[in-house]
Amino acid sequence: MIWLVRSLLAFIALAILLTLEWHRPELLNRVDEAIRDEFALQTATKSLDDRLIVVDIGDKSLNEIGSWPWSRDKIADLIEILLTDYGARAIGVDIVFTTPPNNNSDLRLAALSAHGPICISQIFDYINRDQPLRAGVLAGGLSTESNIQGLEATGFIANHRGFSGSPCVGNIGYIPDVDGVLRRIPILTKYDDKAYNSLAESLLNYSLNQGKGFKAKISNITDENTLRSGQWRIPYQHAQSAYTVVEASDILKGRAPISLILGRWVIVGSSSIALGDIISTPLSPLTSGYMSHAAQLSALLDVMDGKIQPISSGRFLLLSWYLFSIVFFLYFLSRLSALKSLFLLLSFIIAWVLLALMGVTWQLEWSLTAPIWSYLFLLGTVIPFEWRQSQNNNKRLMSSFSHYLDKPVLDEIFRRNLKHSLDPTLCKITVLIADMSDYTRLTSSMSLDDAARVTKKFLEILTRPVIKWGGTIDRYSGDGLIAFWGAPLPCNEQADFAVSAAVDIFLDLKAFNLEQKNLGLTSTNARVGIESGWALVGDLGTQYRSTYTAVGDCINFASRLEAAAKWLNVPLIIGPVANSMIMKHSTLSLGAIKLKGIDKKIDIYTVEF
Repeated sequence: MIWLVRSLLAFIALAILLTLEWHRPELLNRVDEAIRDEFALQTATKSLDDRLIVVDIGDKSLNEIGSWPWSRDKIADLIEILLTDYGARAIGVDIVFTTPPNNNSDLRLAALSAHGPICISQIFDYINRDQPLRAGVLAGGLSTESNIQGLEATGFIANHRGFSGSPCVGNIGYIPDVDGVLRRIPILTKYDDKAYNSLAESLLNYSLNQGKGFKAKISNITDENTLRSGQWRIPYQHAQSAYTVVEASDILKGRAPISLILGRWVIVGSSSIALGDIISTPLSPLTSGYMSHAAQLSALLDVMDGKIQPISSGRFLLLSWYLFSIVFFLYFLSRLSALKSLFLLLSFIIAWVLLALMGVTWQLEWSLTAPIWSYLFLLGTVIPFEWRQSQNNNKRLMSSFSHYLDKPVLDEIFRRNLKHSLDPTLCKITVLIADMSDYTRLTSSMSLDDAARVTKKFLEILTRPVIKWGGTIDRYSGDGLIAFWGAPLPCNEQADFAVSAAVDIFLDLKAFNLEQKNLGLTSTNARVGIESGWALVGDLGTQYRSTYTAVGDCINFASRLEAAAKWLNVPLIIGPVANSMIMKHSTLSLGAIKLKGIDKKIDIYTVEF
């Protein structure tokens, strides 16, 4: 029944994980993204990315060259200078030329975009509007394969017809998250049965194919799940300070060092608030739009260079880890205390956090907190259930041992969490067997009440020292007692404690006989045998009656020593094994005797008291 409850709770926890991982509730998603944002902010490298450069049409350039919009000739000059004088590898232009100029100044710019390693921009809209956006003429679209899916666009803002022949055009439209932060970009957009790449992807594909055209292949940076949604998470592994930003005016006037641009990819954009291209990213609440394109281009280059892994869901690894942790947890659950089980579960939570953050660096799109919520469910259900089970077990243990042990010994058992103390175990113990001398003769002349009173008093005299010295009461046998030391708690001084208990028995019996004499009643005597050895100790009862007892030769030897005390006329006899273990008492040799069932003689001892 207990395992059924545990398995049911584990199954519910797994269901919680699967639900949260596959459905991603908004609250969970916000927590996940907040953790990812902070991790990106703290781990983004500040080392200079010398593969690309950003040319900024910022406030300085606008003040120096003139307010926006600049003439198309001026923009053509900027691009031409970047290509010819500075040796740029390829240029991505984060500007959309929606309307044609009044003159033919676009001809040179259009010619550059048609024949040079230049990628211009167009914007796709993904919002369902009453009046869909339709501006300009789309360019660069490729027919999609039937099995390729992407993010469906509802409208667009494109360049005017003069740029329709441009072979490299990239999308700069995006869908921010509900908190306004740009974390993903539509790596593949579908519109009217054609596919369109992002600006960074288009620029990279076109420049690497040396202007011979490009294909909408993105399987090298993402997995099927991301292809299906069309959204690609920007890794943001480079801090904004890792990108070199040069003012456009410094390029136009030749003030920028050629070495800054030679052989690099270039992103042309604007940081001017007046131009309105301001976005929010995990690295900054307010930054220029071109920074997202720079981050995309860096990430794509990192994937190509093998510095980061292509993005994948990571769900197989997540489920493997979670199933391993749950099986491991359930296996040790019954073997650990509730507190240790709690620490084990907390260790799994910590381990998952570390693994989850490592997964972020591996570009895994798994939920960071879904397993944590599942673990917390186990924390709130399984741990209390195990605690209640532990309490019930302790009560049963207390009920079983309370008949044999003193409370301090019980407390020590619970302190050590020896929940398997009742299990039969082979232990080295010291046995004490005590009996009343001439019980029949003594009680035959007494009334029934007097005989019962004397018997109970005698057994109290036997029991009190055993409990005092931490012994375990095995059982009462009529007018006698069997006790042992060394189980359920191990005891290095077991033989000394047994002898101390025997000495106290005779001292208490002496005081009792003095009381009997004052009352005119007959005194009584006791015989004690002590021996040590190996015995099987534990609950050796049946389904009808449970009993905690010891079985072994040492019990038989102690019984025969107690019987020998009668004809040797010695109250206490100690066997040779127990005598060898005694450290705190001085023993006296009584010689060697032959016991029943033993072929050779054994040495016996006693103590003075």
